[in-house]
Amino acid sequence: MAGNSLGKEFVVTTFGESHGKIVGVLIDGCPAGLPLSEEDFQEELDQRIPAQPKIVSARVEKDEAKILSGVFNGKTTGAPIAITVNNKEIRSSDYDQIKDLPRPGHSDYPAHVRYGSFNDYRGGGRFSGRVTVALILAGTIAKKLLGVYGIDVLAYTISIGKIRSEKRFNAVETRKNRSIAATRCPDLTCAEKMEEAIVAAKNAGDSIGGIVECIALNMPVGIGEPLFDALDADLAKALFGVSAVKGVEFGAGFAATEMFGSQNNDEFIMKNGKVESTTDNAGGILGGISSGMPIRIRVAIKPTPSISKEQKTINLSTMKDDMLSVKGRHDPCVVPKAVPAIEAVVAITLIDHLIRAGYISKILEKEEEKKEK
Repeated sequence: MAGNSLGKEFVVTTFGESHGKIVGVLIDGCPAGLPLSEEDFQEELDQRIPAQPKIVSARVEKDEAKILSGVFNGKTTGAPIAITVNNKEIRSSDYDQIKDLPRPGHSDYPAHVRYGSFNDYRGGGRFSGRVTVALILAGTIAKKLLGVYGIDVLAYTISIGKIRSEKRFNAVETRKNRSIAATRCPDLTCAEKMEEAIVAAKNAGDSIGGIVECIALNMPVGIGEPLFDALDADLAKALFGVSAVKGVEFGAGFAATEMFGSQNNDEFIMKNGKVESTTDNAGGILGGISSGMPIRIRVAIKPTPSISKEQKTINLSTMKDDMLSVKGRHDPCVVPKAVPAIEAVVAITLIDHLIRAGYISKILEKEEEKKEK
């Protein structure tokens, strides 16, 4: 199974399965001198599991990161960084009775055809949302590197089902409110309605999806490698590597198809001696490179495929029609868990491009400058 690495200069390789012993990541290309400890990962990992049992799976892991290499005396050495998290809440017996019954909406059937008897069917194996933990680990380091240059990446929920928030807050309010809301929506009034929608879907034996928005603030102009390593192209590819993602749009996105050019174009103005635009329909990227405006991305997350409602499937051992009701521990909505994963892959992609452009080559000097000040 190939396709487990992301990036060209900041290279992230993830490993592990849903019901294996561990999930983990190997990061090659992190500059030396970045302060890093296992505690840095804990807040990010805790964001993955909302403290609201009604809207999440009963499989609640107390994830703890272990740094195995690449860090000495609290600083990165420039060598590959290996980090792992143990899988503790494993109950593989939940899948024994359905190993021959591919779950509608899951990768079970195509994975069975591709890998045959070698496919790990337990909890989706390598295809499970559980493996996004590895992305969050790498994203923690990427965000620390971005922070050296004042670049802030922030993801949050804007819709669950048909309930959508149109309110936007500054970065400080968004981060604070997001941590309070189990749905990771910074509009707390709307967040309560979203919780109700998730509980209603769960009580009906069903599931529900939604949209995650992610912004990147203070990006310099000109980052990206057109044509086929364009910044938006690489972001989209990375985002589609997150489980349950079914759509990605930048700025106005599909709404731009209903605009005239005069409405969609972001007009340039001078403000405080800097070039800015009056709107940001392009989502901070023009021609595949950053424009200096906030990068704004929206990501569509599908409903959780594992539901208790009975659905049609086929029996792979008999190749006859059958019925399936999925039991076990499953999220009625994976959108809240997707938020930190979306944030992580955006940060990983941005830092990879910034390193390519030479921005992060002198991380040690930057850290020394901070000390002197």
